[in-house]
Amino acid sequence: MASDASLFAGGGAMGALMRDHDWSATSLGPQERWPPSLVTLIRVMLNSRQPMFIAWGTDRTLVYNGTYVPMLGARHPAALGRPFFEVWPEVRDEVGALMDRVFAGDPVHMDDLQLTLHRNGYPEEAHFAFSYTPVPGDDASIIGLFCACTETTRQILAERRAASERQRQQALLQQMPGFVAVLRDPGHIFEYVNDAYITVAGQRDYLGRTVREVFPELADQGFYEILDQVYSTAEAFAARTLPIRLAGEDRERYLDFLYQPVRDEAGAVTGIFVGGYEVTEQVRSRAALEESEGRYRTLFEAIDVGFCIIEMKFDAANQAIDYRILEANPAFERQTGANVVGGWVSEFAPNLEQHWFDRYGRVALTGEPIHFENSAEVFGRWFDVRALRVGDPAARRVAVFFSDISERKRMEEALRILNTTLEQQVVERTTERNLLATIVEKTDVMVMAVDLGFNILAINKANVDEFDRVYGIRPKVGENILDLLADRPEHQAQVRAGWSRGLAGEEVTIIEDYGDPERARPSYEINYRTLHDDQGEVTGCYQFVTDVTERLRAQAELVQAQEALRQSQKMEAVGQLTGGLAHDFNNLLAGISGSLELMHTRMQQGRLTDVDRYMTAAQGAAKRAAALTHRLLAFSRRQTLDPKPIDVNRLIAGMQELIQRTVGPAIAVETVGFSGLWPALVDPSQLENALLNLCINARDAMPDGGRITIETANKWLDARAARQHDMPEGQYLSLCVTDTGTGMTPDVIAKAFDPFFTTKPIGEGTGLGLSMIYGFAKQSGGQVRIYSEVANGTTVCIYLPRHYGETEDEEQPARQAALSRAEQGETVLVVDDEPTVRMLVTDILEDLGYTAIEAADSAAGLKVMQSDVRIDLLVTDVGLPGGMNGRQMADAGRERRPGLKVLFITGYAENAAVGNGHLAPGMAVLTKPFAVDVMAARIRAMIEAP
Repeated sequence: MASDASLFAGGGAMGALMRDHDWSATSLGPQERWPPSLVTLIRVMLNSRQPMFIAWGTDRTLVYNGTYVPMLGARHPAALGRPFFEVWPEVRDEVGALMDRVFAGDPVHMDDLQLTLHRNGYPEEAHFAFSYTPVPGDDASIIGLFCACTETTRQILAERRAASERQRQQALLQQMPGFVAVLRDPGHIFEYVNDAYITVAGQRDYLGRTVREVFPELADQGFYEILDQVYSTAEAFAARTLPIRLAGEDRERYLDFLYQPVRDEAGAVTGIFVGGYEVTEQVRSRAALEESEGRYRTLFEAIDVGFCIIEMKFDAANQAIDYRILEANPAFERQTGANVVGGWVSEFAPNLEQHWFDRYGRVALTGEPIHFENSAEVFGRWFDVRALRVGDPAARRVAVFFSDISERKRMEEALRILNTTLEQQVVERTTERNLLATIVEKTDVMVMAVDLGFNILAINKANVDEFDRVYGIRPKVGENILDLLADRPEHQAQVRAGWSRGLAGEEVTIIEDYGDPERARPSYEINYRTLHDDQGEVTGCYQFVTDVTERLRAQAELVQAQEALRQSQKMEAVGQLTGGLAHDFNNLLAGISGSLELMHTRMQQGRLTDVDRYMTAAQGAAKRAAALTHRLLAFSRRQTLDPKPIDVNRLIAGMQELIQRTVGPAIAVETVGFSGLWPALVDPSQLENALLNLCINARDAMPDGGRITIETANKWLDARAARQHDMPEGQYLSLCVTDTGTGMTPDVIAKAFDPFFTTKPIGEGTGLGLSMIYGFAKQSGGQVRIYSEVANGTTVCIYLPRHYGETEDEEQPARQAALSRAEQGETVLVVDDEPTVRMLVTDILEDLGYTAIEAADSAAGLKVMQSDVRIDLLVTDVGLPGGMNGRQMADAGRERRPGLKVLFITGYAENAAVGNGHLAPGMAVLTKPFAVDVMAARIRAMIEAP
């Protein structure tokens, strides 16, 4: 029966191969002796399209069908008729135990068995689903194993790749600065939320639950309905500053968010992507700003002090010739009798004296505030004026505060005439004293006159009443003012000091408060004028006094309101800034963490060729993160610049490739470097940042592409040109960036350098770029100017003073091949609350042969310093827990060890970290992050220094 050719009929090539095979050399023996059970299985196997094999006998001889051949790879056809584990030796451990169970009578089924096969000459991962069935012989003993199997390798690896891709996508979503969630099915079931989403909405049980289950408090707030609409219509929904109230909160929050439908390959909606930002602080800051502005406006309109902002106009010779009233409060009209907001002075007061233009023009040009008194004949009044420049110097705007002092001036003039005609008679004759008293009594201004002995020559009722209110005394002519205050020595000394200046011949105006210090002390503006005899000798003094308590209070309230306004504006700006900073830092952290993870993976795989590339990427991202904080600290003026003599043309050439990559292929970048360009003494990294910021601004102004031209030149500014640029005259080099973009209006140019001013939507610009460039240029002794026309592009020029000296070599000095090592026994105490930094510094020290002692806070560090252990150098962070900061701990340690050397390491700018840059001898600062060789060299230099 076994030799019947029909056994292999229909078996195709595999049947022919089995028919021609020499089975007598195998443990199966000749075909004519094959048992019926084996023959039946072979016939079933050859007629099946599923991969199958038989393992027969004690050697478990392998017999298989054609669909099993691909699983064998290069081992077919030699595998036919050979013992199973000669064909598959690499799976003996995994499969042998399973086969032993089958030959013991137990069937085995597995949905996924992972094996490492060498079927094609190299190791490869493979996965199988199979059933092992025992085959009994005539005596009921198990003489074979029948297997129906399917290779699932392709499916398993595809699922793994899909899961990896999902994890990668979720990791990307996790790094987004905004909140993200993914919902599936019409019921809006949470499939994913990132940490930012949890931060906004709180810790809840999200995954696998519907939005309605997770957020029952949103039932009447419209969010369910919006989600249903997006799912049913497949149309996205976006909203800005949408209010939302979560459970347990008594105030509304505000969100900017997007609901985006998610589609399958056929285009059907399967879920919704949720993304956005919480903008609660921005909304509340704007509300606070509006409220503050309302208070400011109320105070602005209520105060009695006149106030206006004027815009100066100059001729070709920079001579002030006119000014326009841009804004004025109601007191302006009351004080001047004119309502002229928006008008030029030449239009409503053509005869105004030139000295008004000269003084205001000088303030606009120099920025130096002034305080003066003068008359305006066109208004028939005298004014006490304070003026200061406001806004961008190029706008030539001046804020003016003024008070009408016409009545006081009239009184001064009357007293001056009186002094001229009667001062001698006042001294000599009592009758004229009475006459003086009669004259001064006619005014409401408080008036008093005394002789050289402090005896009262004249006093009016207004002054008597005020003296009574302040001191409880009603003085009379002939009484001695100091005797009246004899029982009040502190008041007597104050009165003596004021009158003594006038009696000494000094004509002066002072503002001072008088009265009982335990009560509210009114403030007075006091004018002292001297009395003279015919020979010009001082014979006495008179004063006229104005109560300015309310005026000073109003001015203080105005200052307070302005400060509140600035604070509100700052809070709004900080809210706008947060998203941008989070985005930048998350990108940098993603680069660092991703590079480190890939380094770890490649090292495990033994592929070391890529490690340097990932290490360089991580170091570059870390340096860019440090540069970002460096720029922010420069803006806040909490750091010192590091100026060096540099060749600006060489710096631009080194940045051209970076600039081109940054602005993209749609924009051409051209550089025009002036031959023989003077050197500049500036911080090169800050100049690089400024140039890159200008090119990014130029790119944003050309959404459809264009050209950026970077040009340098030497400039010699004479006195006139220097005034136009608001700079000292002298030699400068200019760095100009020109674009072919949309240009700026004059209003935008006037505000461009203001901190946090931006024309971009919230979240797309912080408004810090140009203001930081302006701060850098001013700190470097230079200036920044904008030249622009709408639709005709913009040019921004940085002017830097010429440096008279050589530039530094562009080639950086090579790092030392071998760093200086420690001397025997040298010990360094390291104090830092950040374990990673402490570990790095300690490893650096130990690699160089130092003994390193660690402390995690100031208390532990001080305890070590107060012991007898040897310490050659203290390395400490500035911000430390434990009751003292690093500087305080170092100072306390020096009480025990007066010669102790200290190296501060800090993430702040140097001068902010150690108290405005003041360092005691033997102290130095190193800012984080730092290179290993820089740290080692600094430590060695400090230890070796005397």
